[in-house]
Amino acid sequence: MTDEMSRPLMQDRGERGGSRHLEASASEPGAPLIGILGTGDLSRSLARRLVASGYQVVVGSRSPSRSVALFPEEAEVTSQIEAASQADLVFVAVFPEHHSTLVELKPALSGKTLVDVSNSLQINQSGPSNAQQLADLFPESYIVKGFNTISAWTLQMGPRDGSRQVFLCSDSQHAKSLVMHLCRRMGFIPVDMGALSSSLEIENLPLYLLPSWRIPIICTLSLFLFFYLYNFVRDILLPFIKEKKNDFYKMPIETINVTLPCVALVMLALVYVPGLLAAFLQLWWGTKYNRFPNWLDLWLSRRKQLGLCSFLCAALHAVYSLCLPLRKSARYKLLNAAYKQVLDKVENQWDEEQVWRMELYLSVGIMALGMLSLLAVTSLPSVANNLNWREFSFIQSTVGYCALAMATLHTLLFGWDRAFNPTQYQDCLPPTFVLVIILPIMVLLARLALFLPCMARQLRQIRRGWERNRHIRFCLPRSDLHNGLEDVSNV
Repeated sequence: MTDEMSRPLMQDRGERGGSRHLEASASEPGAPLIGILGTGDLSRSLARRLVASGYQVVVGSRSPSRSVALFPEEAEVTSQIEAASQADLVFVAVFPEHHSTLVELKPALSGKTLVDVSNSLQINQSGPSNAQQLADLFPESYIVKGFNTISAWTLQMGPRDGSRQVFLCSDSQHAKSLVMHLCRRMGFIPVDMGALSSSLEIENLPLYLLPSWRIPIICTLSLFLFFYLYNFVRDILLPFIKEKKNDFYKMPIETINVTLPCVALVMLALVYVPGLLAAFLQLWWGTKYNRFPNWLDLWLSRRKQLGLCSFLCAALHAVYSLCLPLRKSARYKLLNAAYKQVLDKVENQWDEEQVWRMELYLSVGIMALGMLSLLAVTSLPSVANNLNWREFSFIQSTVGYCALAMATLHTLLFGWDRAFNPTQYQDCLPPTFVLVIILPIMVLLARLALFLPCMARQLRQIRRGWERNRHIRFCLPRSDLHNGLEDVSNV
């Protein structure tokens, strides 16, 4: 029996019969010799990508005979001292706690560029970074921090199947330029982060857990909890207290299904509130050169995440709605309604008004979900990069407001005339849709206000550089502007 544990962790693609192949199988003549110290997953994937990019690769291992089977045939696996001596540029792919074991290689690495690809186990706010500690160990070498944000999978599969950005920093511009050229040749996009002091920020990047999603997720969960508790109290708890009506079975499906569209609509409205606030602030100031408050800047930068959270809630609402007829409780209610119709000797329960209401309600809801899906798809970087600015802004703005209008109309059709029925306001608690509809309607009305010719024209001028306190220079004829600039500036 074949020993599975003796096989390389990452087999050659030709052996696995995959459809994708390395772009090159042999090193190009004249290419610099790249050294790799370490034999972990990242080292193996890095060696394959470098060989595929036409580089000569030599791998330094403490046990060359045991590690040779893990690397492509084009890469030479030898001892660490030989690899350090032969290579022109060296990737240090060992854990930072083992950097001290490489001190004996200091003479061989003197004057060479070392690329530190290590990461920490936790976010380091105080420093020093791994790269700075490596620079202290090898003061005669040029340290470059990079490739720590690229996974072994991305390196193995190539830049088409993962992030293409590689963040780099170094105190040596020449060494950083060498690594940037290597990045481009491997198919990645180097991002210059400046001096080696930026290495702490680069090392912390892979450790952040959705930093830009924290506020949108908290907002989504808070709204969900509020509307769920509101629906629970209004539709389940109060009827149970007052009428001893047991509807607790609604909690897992019905109550959640009523809550999800509430969150989706409010979150979608929150996507467009900061843009409207920014527009009205510019109109109030009469210029675009005043900085927005920090909270508004943060809100503007989180619109994408808010929109995707809205899409998630809307998609879950659609799935929950499709599951409603599958429940046992729905079947019992249907049978009871049919039995009651037979007892009442009613042949036809057709209600033209309710039929039209439901048809329109479902149709508008489907269109709203379709538009929201388009917004979500175009927010993906791979799709957005293939759109020009006018196309992207048209979808995210015009189509987005259409989606908000459709979702608002969907809610209004759900409410129909029940908003004017006094029986719906028992215990001073209005129906949920009445609470939900307030913010979207305010957003849509504010957007319509910006379409008024007087406001639209002034906002367009402001965003083209016009300022209210200097409007006189725009009112003068061209000849006056040419001949009397000094007078105008004094005014």
